[in-house]
Amino acid sequence: MFSLNYYLILVTKFRKKVLTDEMTGRLREIFERIQPSYGITLGEINHDRDHVQFLFRAEPKSPLSKFINAFKSASSRLLKKEFPQIMERIWGGKR
Repeated sequence: MFSLNYYLILVTKFRKKVLTDEMTGRLREIFERIQPSYGITLGEINHDRDHVQFLFRAEPKSPLSKFINAFKSASSRLLKKEFPQIMERIWGGKR
């Protein structure tokens, strides 16, 4: 019997206030698409304009570092592609 709960907080670069409800919804979709491969289940997601909080459950043998790396890579790439205004707000121009 086990119950492993984890709390992950991801912040935006320079803590810029760029996140919207729509972006957080997209982060949820990305998380839910990746989670089954790693034996992880999303419990709750909350956000403010400069960070996102995830509460999730994992199995004891779940490779957490690989999951977090995959999630951060995919979410960063997809959000920048789908919401180009993120880069403009963070850097003051396109990159």
